[in-house]
This record gives sequence, C-alpha cells and structure tokens, in this order.
Amino acid sequence: MKKSLAAAGAVALIAGLAVGVANMATASNDVPNQRQAVAQADSALASNRAAIRATAGDTFKVYNTRIDASGATHVRYDRFHNGLPVRGGDFIVHNAPGGAYAGVSNALAAPLSLNTTPKIDQYTAWDAAPKHFEGTALTHTAAPQLFIDAVSAGTPRLAYNTVISGWEGQTPVRMNVITDANSGELLGKHDEIHTVVGSGQSLYVGTVSVDTTQSGSTYSMVDPSHGNGRTCDMNNSTSGTCTTFTDADNNWGTGSNSNRQSAGVDAHYGAAMTFDYFKNVHGRNGIFGNGTGVPSRVHYGSNYVNAFWDGSQMTYGDGQGRPLVSLDVAAHEMAHGVTENVVSGGLTYSGESGGLNEATSDIFAAGVEFYANNSADAPDYLVGEKIDINGNGTPLRYMDDPTKDGSSHGCWSTSTKNVDVHYSSGVGNHFFYNLAQGTGSGPYGNSPVCGSAPGVTGIGINKAEKIWFKALNDYFTSNTSYVNTSNPANTSRAYTLKAATDLYGTCSTEYKTVQAAWTAVNVAGNDAPCTTPTTGPTSTSTPTSTPTGTTTPSNCSAVSNGTDVTIPDAGAAVTSTITISNCNRNASATTKVAVVIPHTYRGDVRIDLVAPNGTSYRLKTENINDSAANINTTYTVNVSTHAANGAWKLKVQDLYSYDTGKIDSWTLTV
Repeated sequence: MKKSLAAAGAVALIAGLAVGVANMATASNDVPNQRQAVAQADSALASNRAAIRATAGDTFKVYNTRIDASGATHVRYDRFHNGLPVRGGDFIVHNAPGGAYAGVSNALAAPLSLNTTPKIDQYTAWDAAPKHFEGTALTHTAAPQLFIDAVSAGTPRLAYNTVISGWEGQTPVRMNVITDANSGELLGKHDEIHTVVGSGQSLYVGTVSVDTTQSGSTYSMVDPSHGNGRTCDMNNSTSGTCTTFTDADNNWGTGSNSNRQSAGVDAHYGAAMTFDYFKNVHGRNGIFGNGTGVPSRVHYGSNYVNAFWDGSQMTYGDGQGRPLVSLDVAAHEMAHGVTENVVSGGLTYSGESGGLNEATSDIFAAGVEFYANNSADAPDYLVGEKIDINGNGTPLRYMDDPTKDGSSHGCWSTSTKNVDVHYSSGVGNHFFYNLAQGTGSGPYGNSPVCGSAPGVTGIGINKAEKIWFKALNDYFTSNTSYVNTSNPANTSRAYTLKAATDLYGTCSTEYKTVQAAWTAVNVAGNDAPCTTPTTGPTSTSTPTSTPTGTTTPSNCSAVSNGTDVTIPDAGAAVTSTITISNCNRNASATTKVAVVIPHTYRGDVRIDLVAPNGTSYRLKTENINDSAANINTTYTVNVSTHAANGAWKLKVQDLYSYDTGKIDSWTLTV
C-alpha cells in the first residue's frame, strides 16, 4: 500500500543447427512467439554459419530472446568450442519481420583455431591464483574452470578462470583471475562486485510515497508493487541477519540520519523508481526482467564509504555521516544488474567493454533521475552529487565534461582501454550527454568537442535513452568496445546507429545525431553514407511538435508529434494532435501512421486515427492474449475521402487494469 512518508529522502543445445521450421513459419505481418523466434534464428544460423565465424567444433546455446512489436527478433547465443565455453564468443541473430535473416552481432573476430588440451593442470592454476588476490583477507579459492578466452589477450587462448573470494576492508571481493592454461601467464582479472569508487565522506529525496506490506498492526518495508523488493537494516555489521524495517503507523523516517529508517526510505524509493523506469520507459519487467524486486541492505559496516551491487542485491554503507543511498547511486548499481542479465555474461568488466558497462549504469542513473523528476534531487547529468563522497562537494563524475573529475577520459584515445573502467566510462558518458543535450553550454553543463569535430544539437534524453537501451538489449555483445580494428562491426558506434535505425529510420535526425555525438568524442566509424531516409520507423528529420502538441508543415511531408501523453490504466481515451496545412489535396489511400507507445502489456491498448471531421478509423484492436510490451508500428489506412488539411488525432485507450503506458510519439504521412 502507498503511504506518504517523511524521508531524507536450455534451452536447447544446438549442434548441427538443422532445425525444421517449415511448420512454424509466421506470416510477414505476424509477431512470432518465443518458440517461433528461436526456430527462425536457428534456421538463419544454419544457413549463415560463416557470418558468426563458426567452425566444426562449435555448438551454441540460446541465452535470451527479444521480439520487437514489429515482429523483428533478436536471439542471443552462447558459444561452445569442443565443449568448452567461449568468453567473447557470444552473438545475436537478427531476423526481420516475417522471419527473413537480417544479420548478426558477433563478438568473435575470426573462427576459432586452437588446441583445447591444457599444458597446465587445474591444480597448478588453483595454487597460483591466490597470488593475484587484491584485498585484505582471502577466504576461499574455487576450483578453476577451463574455458576459451577470446577477450583478454586479443588472440583466443585456452585459459582457466579461478574465482577467489574474500574482503577488501569491509567490501566483499569476488575476483575472477584469468590465466593462460598453457603458459600460466596472467591474462586478466576483474571483480564481480560493482562498487561506487572513491573515499571520503555522505537524506535526499524529501517526502515521498513508497509501497509497504501490512500484516496485522505492523507494516514492513516489503514492496508488493515492485516484486516484493525488501529493504533491511544490517545494523552496521558486514554479515549476519539483515532485519527488515517494520513500523506501527506506516510513517517512516524523519529526514534525519539519526533515525535509521530514513536511509531505508531512500533505498526503498530508489529501488522502486529504478524498477518503474525500466518497466515503463523500456518495457523491461524490473531489473531481472522477470518482475522480481531487488533486496536493499542499508547501514552496512562501520562508517563504510561505499555501496555495491553483488549480482543479486544492493548494499549501502553509511559513509561518514552521509549514507550512500542517493537515487542516482541506487539506479547506477542496479543498472549493473540489467546489463548482467541482458548481455550474455554482462559487458566484460575490463578494457573498453568495462567502460561501456560503467557508462551504461551512469546513463540509466541519469534516466532514472529524469523519470523520477523529484524536486529534492533535481535531474542532472552528474553522478553521485548528493553523497559528497569526495568530501568537497563535488560529484563522482560529470557527463558533460568527464575530464573535470581529473581522471576520466572525455575523448577516446588508444590509451582509453588501459585505464580503470570508471574512467574509460567517460567516453560513453560524454557521447550520451552530446546525444541528449548537445555540445557547448546548456542548462545541464558545458560539453566540449574533441579536436576539430563539429558541434552537436541534442535530441533530448527521452530519445537518447531509448537508443542506448535498444543497442544494449539487441546488439551489444560481451566484448563490444568503442573502437575495434579487428572487428569494426562490434562497436558501440555501430550498434547505437543500428538502434537509431530501428527506432527512427536510417539517416533520420536521430541517426545523424548519433553519428555526430560519437565523432564529437573522437570515436570514428565506417558508417554507410546517408542519402534519404529508408522506410520503416518514420524519420523525424522534420521538426517535432510545438509544446502545444501540434505541428504545422509547409507541404505534404511527414509530420511528427513528440509530446508525451500518459495513457490512464483502464481509463478514458486520450488523444494527441497533428495539424496539417498547406497540403492542397486529399489524404492518401495509403496514409501512414507510425506510432511509438511504450506500454507494459500492449494487448490492453486500442488505437484509432480520427480525421478532422470526427470520422474514426481503427488502427489496432485490443487483444487480452497479446502480453508483449510496447507498440512501435507503422499502420496503413485509407483516408482518401478526407482533405489532408486539418487537425488529425491519434486516439488511444487502455481497456484493462494493471498495466500502464504513454504515447511517446507518432508520425502522420498523408
């Protein structure tokens, strides 16, 4: 229940890939189900083994499946070679609506060719791994696992992964040590525990509503609206029981750090906002994609100046008087969970892929702040500005000009891959700021360009965050990087351009802005030349709507309205208007209506086009059995009996309870 609170806030293993799908084919305008999508991908894979650089020793296992509203599919696979898992061998098969093969995203630069019999035995690797431990107390060394490492050393090598666990002060350590299985050479290491970086000193969101659970006369900080996410008190210990917060009147905290509930409210609120952000903006059902909430542990350790994500839960220290429970810190850390669950094995936490991993968390942290739009913690492009972890009032990172923190890279260079991932993230952060806000001085900062790159006019955070999420969700592989000379297609620039094409059309304003924003941070690419927009999602190269919700074109070209309109859950219909003028003919028999509607259950939604004289044309009928999320579709409708000029309305209604959405944008081509 909600209460206003005072707060400080297998899958089958595929060997031959000879999968019969004739009886599972879908019509070109049908949206396949999961089984059909995998069958289409398997069929495409069987005919295009060279595209994923397959060898006779390779087998594949489906990791996850994504289906667009249009019917396009994206099926991720893990790779095994001679029975061994291949880190950096994952790929995604893309099929167009109707099932036609549309290409792959491939982590592997070349087919594998190596001996898979190690010269060093498992026990030697086991004995050697602890010397690479970085921490103050080693507690456990797991048995080494043999695999093929196609990430750490460039050329694929047979390797052991040994997980060594322990502590660095009060922070748990789960270090993956990668050693060559033939020479014993250290190839790399990374910690699975994602932390806020810094040392120094840190309630934040004012009076908010949070969801709690009542049992008898007692309320518990367990959120039934967000997968039963639980917030508990570690009582300043690093182990043992975490006590779920309870209360007699459901009024929690005082806004003061002297009340232990106050930090709990911030954490509980942050978990809920992050859950809602991914669900309502990106159509992802919570951090894990399955509706499960995130446990949050507060008051961890003694004056512990850190917060971390360990793969399953959030943990917050109290800092030196300022608990690290701010909204962007919560969102940043939980976004690591999204990355881990979307990309097979997550974006490898080293080199440039590690920088992209950290940038992804910073980007979504900004997205959550803008989504929450809380006046007590106003949205911005700063990271950790509330917690004062540096002790001098400065944030952890600046997205407008990452170099202001003294360590981050704001422009890509050949040395970017060699710095800490929290600093190589600056290139991705700077790109995103440019994409959303543009270069130069603006309300959220002052973004410089790198070298002699031209300036950039931003497209706004709503479009920028959708492009980044789609690139992550549908295209990024485990070792995607900023620049990749051996596999230039496996880069953040290439994949964000694919995402922009999917959402807004090739050579649209959004596509060109992605190009310009990467160029402005010194990330070049071999992009196809732009001429005119292709078919598909309609380009918004024409100006978007005025704040009043209408756009007046000077001719009969496509016109868009990008003003968001919230769709009430099981409520009255809402409308969005586009006004056409100076188009002195009738509308077409093949008038196009392209709609972008984020919604958590699209089967609830009915869509009509209403002509200027009030005549209504049904574009989409509700279907309670259609449980997929989001509508990103272009409809064709015969409205040739109407003059093109006048006020056309998109009418949208949600007919059933429990799921929500909004009109994000729509485009009318008469």
